[in-house]
Amino acid sequence: MSVPLRQQFDVALYIIKQRLKGNKRFPLVLMLEPLFRCNLACQGCGKVDYPAEILNQRMSVQECLDAVDECGAPIVSIPGGEPLLHHEIGEIVTRLIEKKKYVTLCTNAQILEKKIHLFSPSPYFNFSVHLDGLKEEHDRAVCLDGAYERAEAAIKTALAKGFRVTINCTLFNNAVPERTAAFFDHMMAIGLEDITVSPGYAYERAANQDHFLTREATKKMFRELFRLGKKSMQAGRPKWRFSQSPLFMDFLAGNQTYTCTPWGIPARNIFGWQRPCYLIGESYAKSFRELMDNTDWDQYGTGRYEKCANCMVHCGYEPTAADDAFAHPLKLLKLALFGVRTEGPMVPDIDLSGQRPADYAFSRHVETTLEKIHAEKGCADPAETEIVGKA
Repeated sequence: MSVPLRQQFDVALYIIKQRLKGNKRFPLVLMLEPLFRCNLACQGCGKVDYPAEILNQRMSVQECLDAVDECGAPIVSIPGGEPLLHHEIGEIVTRLIEKKKYVTLCTNAQILEKKIHLFSPSPYFNFSVHLDGLKEEHDRAVCLDGAYERAEAAIKTALAKGFRVTINCTLFNNAVPERTAAFFDHMMAIGLEDITVSPGYAYERAANQDHFLTREATKKMFRELFRLGKKSMQAGRPKWRFSQSPLFMDFLAGNQTYTCTPWGIPARNIFGWQRPCYLIGESYAKSFRELMDNTDWDQYGTGRYEKCANCMVHCGYEPTAADDAFAHPLKLLKLALFGVRTEGPMVPDIDLSGQRPADYAFSRHVETTLEKIHAEKGCADPAETEIVGKA
């Protein structure tokens, strides 16, 4: 695990304070999504097909700052869309760093070299570049030839300028463990800080619904991937460094039975506070407090809701793993000594027989927002599109 010690200490102190206050539900990371507009059209994305009026909306600097203050999480992740398309993204990041928040800017890096002058290296900041594998796998996933080469060039530029750079790798059912292992080897060799890896979530708006992993397939894939990681290290190649809890990685390999913690990484976007989580947007709260107090959390999660059946994504389960690590430090010690187990029986999974059926409600908030936009008669500014590719 390569998260800086300073960040680990500050997050641990935050957790201790929350527990001393008696808070049972509190956020670790805020997913701050200031716009949905993107310059790619990835086949697994759940946002690129929004109407133009929605894609042209963006949160203001003040809205972003207010959301961060309201939530109070020590870490702010800025996904999208493509956040580099936001005209004020440099100011947003600068102001958040001034608040001593640990900021991760998630980007496909297609225009990173053009925009990098907006940012300065800081122990509170890193770029997280979305890469789903080597050139063949990544360009196919994002539906654009040359995307991988631009992203890797931008990573090298950012590293040379002193920025902390990580990657976010999403795996689908067409991922080949050997190719993914070779990709991780390559990323470590070029000096990348660390890797965030997760199975993809089956967004209901995603154009291609055929490439998402089941829970069983996820566990088998990660067991094989971690097995190859051990062989790679034995062969003298650099050890893979992950930004995630070792217990989350152990969960992906089928060695832990976890339920998700959706409030651990809440999401704020142009619609409001997304309920119940970053992956599922069935309704929106007007405030963070309303999200926390007025969401029926027991209605969601694997075994409870059909949309959650195959989910093993880090934004739902990383907070669970972090809580488990805090409560059972000996588990972490065992993983540090022996690594993730890749052989033997897997732990029992959650029973799905009692889950309620999916409610496909994604269009309601879109219609409401469109009505508001039309009523305001075009008050929104046009987006900076900078489209690089489209499926």
